[in-house]
Amino acid sequence: MKENKVQFIAITAMAVALTYVFTAFVNVRLPIAANGGLIHLGNVPLFIMAILFGKKTGAIAGGVGMGLFDLLSGWTAWAPFTFIIVGIMGYVVGAMTEKHDQYGWKVAAIFAAFVIKIVGYYIAEIILYGNFIAPISSVPGNVVQIAVAAVVVLIVIEPIEIAVKKIGITQFA
Repeated sequence: MKENKVQFIAITAMAVALTYVFTAFVNVRLPIAANGGLIHLGNVPLFIMAILFGKKTGAIAGGVGMGLFDLLSGWTAWAPFTFIIVGIMGYVVGAMTEKHDQYGWKVAAIFAAFVIKIVGYYIAEIILYGNFIAPISSVPGNVVQIAVAAVVVLIVIEPIEIAVKKIGITQFA
C-alpha cells in the first residue's frame, strides 16, 4: 500500500514536470489571437500520463503543470482557468481510458479533451475579454494544439504502454 502511494506521488510529480516543461519550452506564440495565443506540446505528456496512470494523475498533471506555466510565464490571469480546464481534460482522458484499453477509447478520450479545451477556453476568454467575438480568434490555435498532440500521442502510446507494463507500473485508480 505504501509503495503504491510513493509510486503515485513520484509518477504524478514527473507528469506535472513534463507537462510544464513541454508547455514552457516546446511552444510557438501566435500573433493572431487576441491574447497573443500559444501553441505548445504540453498536452502530449498530459495525455500520455493520463492514459498510462489514470484520472488522478491526469487531472493533477494537467491542472498543476499548465497552471504553473501560466503563473510563471506572466499569464497569471489565465492560471485559474487553466487549472480547472486542463485539470478536467486530464481527468476525463484518464477516466475514459482507465477501464478501456482499446485504441478507439484513446481516440474518444482525446476528442473529449479537445471539446473541453475549445469550450472551456472560449468561456474563459468571454469572461476575461467581456465579449463573444474576441475568443473566436483563439479557436484555430487550440484546434492545432490538440490535433498535433493527438497525432503524436496516438502514434507513440502503444509502444509506451508495452514498456510501462514490462516495468510493472500500473494505473492509480
